[in-house]
Amino acid sequence: MQFPEAVILVFAKAPIAGEVKTRLIPALGTAAATDLHAQLVRHTLTTVVYADICPVQLWCAPDTTHPFFAECQRNFAVTLHTQQGSDLGARMVHAFDAALQEYRRAVIIGSDCPLLTAHDITTTLSALRDGYNAVLGPAQDGGYVLLGLKQAPPALFDNIPWGTANVLVLTRERLQQLQWRVTELAPHWDVDRPEDLAHPFMQKLLLEISPE
Repeated sequence: MQFPEAVILVFAKAPIAGEVKTRLIPALGTAAATDLHAQLVRHTLTTVVYADICPVQLWCAPDTTHPFFAECQRNFAVTLHTQQGSDLGARMVHAFDAALQEYRRAVIIGSDCPLLTAHDITTTLSALRDGYNAVLGPAQDGGYVLLGLKQAPPALFDNIPWGTANVLVLTRERLQQLQWRVTELAPHWDVDRPEDLAHPFMQKLLLEISPE
């Protein structure tokens, strides 16, 4: 294990039909969109757990009781934690605060960026170890797919219009206001919209999912 003093926080929703990948339902149908979400979570956990970079926590919504999360705990070396907060920003602050009581550095990711690699994680943790205060992984759609921190001030997350194209710009502004040393990864593509399904990786993944 390369960074035992750090932790990866994977945010994931339970695969409940009609509540996940809703923007993909018109293209895929409800059942296939739900199955795709579950496959993306498994893919993300496979990437970060088997690389043996550092401990991995799975932060679950709405809580840890869904059978899918029990399956993840059986199949991957993860601990389960319940997301808490009124919006995504509050939930991330809570997860970071909890993790940073035990670990010196934390990296938060979702499950919508299947091309995120173990190298991205190790690059992030190396930068934090070497003196950067934050590492940001931009998404091509204006959000971000990764955030690495050593502390998580609420001001970094308050009043952000999550799910919009303004998330990345506003987060950069907040980081600048903190006068932190910040570095960024190369932008990544993520899976949010029907047009994202045309990506070769998604075409391969969709072959494993039965249409509705």
